[in-house]
Formats: sequence, structure tokens, C-alpha cells
Amino acid sequence: VVRNEIANPSEGITDVFLASHGWQGDIPAAIEQYDRWVGEMARSADREAAHSARPGFKSIVVGLHWPSLPFGNEAPPADQGGEGGLLGAEDEPDIDAQVEQYAASIADTPKAREAIRTILLANREDDGSSKTLPTDVREAYQTLYAEADLDGGDGDPGAPPGADREEFDPDAIYEAARVNAAAEEEEATGGGVLDGGFLDKLKGFVVAPLQQMSFWKMKDRARAIGESGAHALLARLMKAARPETRFHLMGHSFGCIVVSATVAGAPGGEKLPRPVDSLFLVQGALSLWSYCPDIPMARGTAGYFNRTLKEGFVRGPIVTTRSRFDTAVGRLYPTAVRLGNQFVLADDLPKFGGIGTFGAQGLGALAVDRELGAADTDYGFQNGRVYNLDANGVIKNGGGFSGAHSDIAHPEVAHVMWQAALTPP
Repeated sequence: VVRNEIANPSEGITDVFLASHGWQGDIPAAIEQYDRWVGEMARSADREAAHSARPGFKSIVVGLHWPSLPFGNEAPPADQGGEGGLLGAEDEPDIDAQVEQYAASIADTPKAREAIRTILLANREDDGSSKTLPTDVREAYQTLYAEADLDGGDGDPGAPPGADREEFDPDAIYEAARVNAAAEEEEATGGGVLDGGFLDKLKGFVVAPLQQMSFWKMKDRARAIGESGAHALLARLMKAARPETRFHLMGHSFGCIVVSATVAGAPGGEKLPRPVDSLFLVQGALSLWSYCPDIPMARGTAGYFNRTLKEGFVRGPIVTTRSRFDTAVGRLYPTAVRLGNQFVLADDLPKFGGIGTFGAQGLGALAVDRELGAADTDYGFQNGRVYNLDANGVIKNGGGFSGAHSDIAHPEVAHVMWQAALTPP
């Protein structure tokens, strides 16, 4: 239906907006997110400006839906119980339901299910006093990792999303989660003596490695969907559209991997019929080095999506947002890799980290750092440039596990999308 509408000359579609959500568990949740995004775009004064700047302007929005359970449950894990743990220890959700959800996001085999159940039961019994994982839990993690068939883990920051990480070490992940919680508690108390209930804040970290496996699997799934079905869909829409029809892609969270892979396609695979006209990556849960031609701590290695810039797959601007209030990307992404020697600094930037925290890095003069301004800001976007927008003043509301990660439905954010889309060719 969408293809026919784009292809129909009488419809006069001039611009196609293709969007991908991040971690949403089902179709109603995805629709709700798209309603908020499109609602902000529709209310924006830029909509009228588009008609003035380009007579005959008529757009259509295509929202992708993909299976994207991030951590085995729909609610942010910290919202289920204690403040410190990744999964609440005070409330006890149904174990069978949790096993189903984690199996769907990591590996759905009998061995995987048994391992997941062992981990979840141990998490319930965790009192926060142990500094190491129980032996049966450690063995369960090794079984689950084998069943998950996760590629990568050799420390290559230029590897495909999901494989751009170090070797899986459940003990190190567990320890890092506890250390981070202790550091946050100390910061909250001003460096004073930790309160008597501190052990309560260390409950529930037994599932920290489980969260990381879900995180890596979700990144891999987003890449695979973008490179296959979404890339093929965009190619079909482009072939059906008039030559002057412009295409704009926008992603949020893991959806930034989806749209990046949609534009680039699989390495060595068929390319899109033509470049896209703008790419907007909002609080991206993909590597800050994704578009880099030569990663500083891995010289001679390009970011996985660098070919997008190298081969000109985007002829307009590429825009990113980052916010320190996005705790999902700002804490979980580094937590997944900030272990042992994995957090290697170069120019104060990590080996592994998210665009939603750092922007797209390693691009030299091609990238421009700016602040996300008011809804009438003239950004002066230029074709072929990358713009990293500091969104601390706008994307800042939220709490629990995700923080402001999904706080993106703002007039200021919608204005950026319009400004990128209306950049003169």
C-alpha cells in the first residue's frame, strides 16, 4: 500500500520519512512512540515552512516495527524494585514469564531456559553480601552464552554491532555493576559513610550479565534487520518513487542501528538505488566510532558504518543527539564493556561507548559539535556533514533505569528533523 502511494503520480509524494523505534516490545508500544514523534512533527511550525520553501511539498511517514525486547521485560528493570539493582529484588515477578521473555531476547533452547531459570532464582536469593557469583550461576552463564551463539568478543571496536565488545566475563560484569552502584552511592552521600541500608542497594546484580547478553543480542538483531528486510524495503520504495522524491531516515536507541544498517546494507551486498537525503540518530545505542574512518585505539580499523560516509550513501546531513541524562545509553552501554582493560581512553573517549552519550566521533573536520537549540534555531546544516547536538537542555526528563532515554518527543527535536530534511540539495 505504501509503495503504491509513493509510486502514484497523483499522490505527489515529495518526501518519505522512514523511522525505526528502539526497544519496544510490541506493536501497540511502537505505535504509541510513533504517534508522539509524528505528533510533534505535525505541530511544528516547520511543517508550514516546508510548504513555503518547497511548493507542492507532501510527505509520508513509514514507521518500522521489529521485535525488540531489550532485557527480557517491558518495564525498565530498576522500576521493578530496588534502586540499585538492575532487576528489583523487592518485587518478585513471575519466574516463568521472565524465563519466556529472556529466552525470546537471548536464546530459546531447553539449555538456555534452564540456565536463565537458575540465574533468576539466584537473583531472588541474592542478599547483596557476596562479591562473586555463585558457581552454579557462573556455569549457567557460560551455558547461556554458548546457546546464544554470540559472535565477536575479541575487542574489535570496528566489528558489527553486537560483536563490538570484549570477551564475555560474567564475573567481571557482576563486579563492575556492584562497583558502579557503590560509586553512585558514595557520590550521592557526598563521599561520606555509606548508609546502613547499602547492602540492599547491591541486591539484584546477579542478572547484570544477563542484561549485557540481551544488550548485545539486541544490537545484533537491529543490524540484521536493517541490513536485510529494512534495506530491501527502502530499495523498493526508492525504485517506485519519482526521481525527485527525497528520503529521510530517523532512528532512536537501537533503531539508530536499524536505520544505519538500512542505509549501508550488508557489506558487499546490493546498494540502494540512490543516496538518502538525511539521517537523524536520536540517542543512539550504537558505537561512537560507527562512522569513523580510522579508530584511534585500533589504527587501520574503520567503524562498521564508515562506508556510508566513504561511499556517499547520505547526500544530506547526518545529525545525532547526546544527553548525559540518558542513563540507558550513558550507563548500560559502558557497563556492557567497561571491564578490566576494555575502557581504553584516547582523547578522553572510550573504546566502547554510545553515540547517545558521545556523539559520532573520529571524524575530524567533517563533524560539527553544536547545542540543541530552540524550536526556531537555524542550524544551517550542510550536505555531507555530521552534526553532534548536545541535548542536555532538552532530553533530560525521566528516572529509573532509562533516565531520559525516551524523552525525545519535543518541539526542539522535531525541529532538527525538519531542518535536516529541508537542507537544500
